[in-house]
Amino acid sequence: MATFGFVEYDQASPEVKAVYDDIIAVRKTDSINNFWKAIAHDPATLKRTWESIKQIMAPGALDPLTKELIYIAVSVTNGCEYCTASHTASARNKGMTGAMFSELLAVIGMANETNRLSTGYQVEVDQQFKTPVQP
Repeated sequence: MATFGFVEYDQASPEVKAVYDDIIAVRKTDSINNFWKAIAHDPATLKRTWESIKQIMAPGALDPLTKELIYIAVSVTNGCEYCTASHTASARNKGMTGAMFSELLAVIGMANETNRLSTGYQVEVDQQFKTPVQP
């Protein structure tokens, strides 16, 4: 159960309803996910988070499916059941197959293992890996 429960649309303040209406329009849906209803107790956080996610998850240099796969990887690593489930559903809607999901989980597991080994062994970064990324 959410810490403070959910702010349903019919109980929402005008400020929260405005964000909900934008979520519905942008996502072309008729419902608000529990995440948004849970953080709506703080309208400023709701608005800031929605505006940020709209910007970050919009098409850009990375395609929408790639962004969802990255979101899944971070969510699995952080142990967020809600985000893992919601972004897995979104990735499926954007074309992720079962084989892609299985391979993604293998990469996540391997990256977490090698990250921990590198951290534990305090491995210094090779000079050739320090080349800055060009804008």
